[in-house]
Amino acid sequence: MEITYPAKITPQDSGFFVQFVDLPDTFTEGQTMEEALFNASEVLSAMMGWRLDEGKDIPAPSLNVKDARYIAPDAKTQAVLLLRQARGDRTLADLARAMGTSWPQAKRLEDVHHWPSLKTLDRAARVLGKRLVLSME
Repeated sequence: MEITYPAKITPQDSGFFVQFVDLPDTFTEGQTMEEALFNASEVLSAMMGWRLDEGKDIPAPSLNVKDARYIAPDAKTQAVLLLRQARGDRTLADLARAMGTSWPQAKRLEDVHHWPSLKTLDRAARVLGKRLVLSME
C-alpha cells in the first residue's frame, strides 16, 4: 500500500506553485520543479503531522486526478498512516497485547515524532496480518 496525495503544479514567473487537491490549506512553491516537489513533500508531512497531533481527520487521497503529480509524505508520517489503516477498528491495547508490549509503546508507533525501528514496524505489521515492504525513490 502506498500513500501519495495528488497535487496540482502551476508554473509561475518565479518558479512553481504546488497545491494539494485533498488538502486545500496545504501548498508551497519552489524556484525549480525539483525544489517545488521537495517542498511539497515537506509541507505535506508537516500538515499530516499537525493533523495527527491535533486529532483532525485526514482525508483519503483522491485517485486518478487529471494532470496531478502524486506526492508522498516522509517515511515517519507514512508509517503512522499505514499502521492506522492496517489497525482498522483494533484498539491500541489489542495491538500492544498482540505485540507483547505495553500500551505506551504501541501508542508511540502512531506518533509522527517517534522513529520506530524497522524490527518494531515489522512486528506490528505481522500481528496486523500485513507485511512490511520498503522502497526508495
